[in-house]
Parts: sequence; structure tokens; C-alpha cells
Amino acid sequence: MPIYQAVVLAIIQGLGEFIPVSSSGHLIIVRRLLGWNELSPAHELTFDVALHFGTLLSVLFYFRRTWFQIIRAALGGKVVRFSEAGGSDVNLTAEEQKDERMLLWFLAIATIPGAIAGKLLEHSTEDYFREHILLIAAALIVVALLMWLGEKASTLQKPLTRISFADALIVGIAQAAALMPGVSRSGSTITAGLFRNMTREAAVRFSFLLSTPIIAGAALLKAHELRKEGLPAGMHAPFLVGIIVSAVVGYATIAWLMRYLQSHSLRAFIIYRIVLGVVVIALAFLWHIA
Repeated sequence: MPIYQAVVLAIIQGLGEFIPVSSSGHLIIVRRLLGWNELSPAHELTFDVALHFGTLLSVLFYFRRTWFQIIRAALGGKVVRFSEAGGSDVNLTAEEQKDERMLLWFLAIATIPGAIAGKLLEHSTEDYFREHILLIAAALIVVALLMWLGEKASTLQKPLTRISFADALIVGIAQAAALMPGVSRSGSTITAGLFRNMTREAAVRFSFLLSTPIIAGAALLKAHELRKEGLPAGMHAPFLVGIIVSAVVGYATIAWLMRYLQSHSLRAFIIYRIVLGVVVIALAFLWHIA
């Protein structure tokens, strides 16, 4: 794999993993349109591992303080709230502390549907969509419409610490649907959070925290497969580039999106998804790549 391809695909992964536009859908579309489909299964597996580890590093590093807080609270330790930027700690009321202690368990519950679906369907689903690019375009448009409905229907009143078992389970089921390229893991989970009346910040934060175990699980499974074969010849440099670029871009994307959605809606992403879906459909028919 040429280094320039590794850089382009790693940038797409770092952006698309967290912006609600579907990283897997974009990777397939770009590879199809540019003719970058010549990788062997071993080479593709190697680069997938690099991209997963890169985005895992970005989300772990950005939310490192939050994860420490969540785990400490769940295990009965002191409960405080602080910003990722290093703001002052805030002591919470007894009710808020109780809610905070449940967050880890709600994240665990929400992880289950996606883990089961990933184990059963990941390879077959992605392979099928890779061969049917029109389905990716349709998923981009359909989920955009659901995002629009979520924005309209949500009261945007529920903070992260007030989510319920039902909220976590519904968001987790939405994450399982993201196995289909074009859906977007962040798009489906943020939209589900909005339908459950979460604030945008709560929906985005829960989505990103929920991505951590899913990305970690996918990375470890693929790394286990790769360990049996070893790195293919010529993939050492692309592997390292993939990790570094996707990690840096992923971290910057999380930081930007967390700030952006504090004062903006999902409208820009909704429009982008619809426009891209229509363009892909048009190109599929013009270039006969459906």
C-alpha cells in the first residue's frame, strides 16, 4: 500500500469514526471511486487493525479523565465532575452521585447489542455492502432523515447523568445497526440519544464513551487474527502511518465536535449525508459501479 493511500484512508477514518457520516461507508466509497481495491485480505486486515487502534487511542486519550471518574464512581470511590479541559472539580449532590455511579453499568449494557451483532454479522454485512454501493448511499440518506426527525422530536433536556436503563439499551441497539456501512456508529447512537430526549452534549458524550469498548473489541479481535499471520511484507510503514494519522485526526475531530454541538445542531451533517448519498447514486449509475 502506498503511503499516500494510507494517509488519505487514515484521515477518513479519523474524521468519519466520530463525525456522524459513516467512516466505513466513506472508506468503501473512496476505495471504489479511486480504484483502491487491490489489497489482499491480509493487507486489508493489517490496515484495519491500524485504523482501529488509532481511533481507539484518540478516544481513550480525550476521555481519559472521564473514564477514570466513571470507573472510580462505579467502584464506590469519590464522585466529582470535571471537564476534559482540566476545569475545577465540582462536588455533586447525593442524587447526582447515585446517577454517576450507574453510568459505567449503563455503558456496559449499551455495549452488549453491538458486541453480539459484531460477532455474528460484521464480516458478512460489510462484504455485502462493499459489493452494493447503492445500499451505502441509501443508508446515508435514510439515517440523515432519522437524524432530522431526532432533532425535531427531542426536548434536549436529559443530561448524561440522568440517563436510564432504557436509554442505554436503545442507544446500544442503535449502535448495533451501525454495522451496515453508511449508517454511522456515531450518527445512529447520537440520533437514538436525541429520540430519548438527551441534550446534544449528553448524546455525543455517551456515543463517544460507548465507542471505546466497541472499538477496543474490534481492534483486539482483528489484532488476534493478524497475530496468526504477522505483518505482510511492505505493510510496516502504512501500518504505523495508519495508527498515527487516525489517532491525531480522531482526537482533533472529537475535540472539535464536542465544541461544535454545544451551539449547533446536526443540520450540516444531515445535509452532507443527503448530498453525498445522491452523488453516490448518480455516480453509481454513470460509472456502472453499483
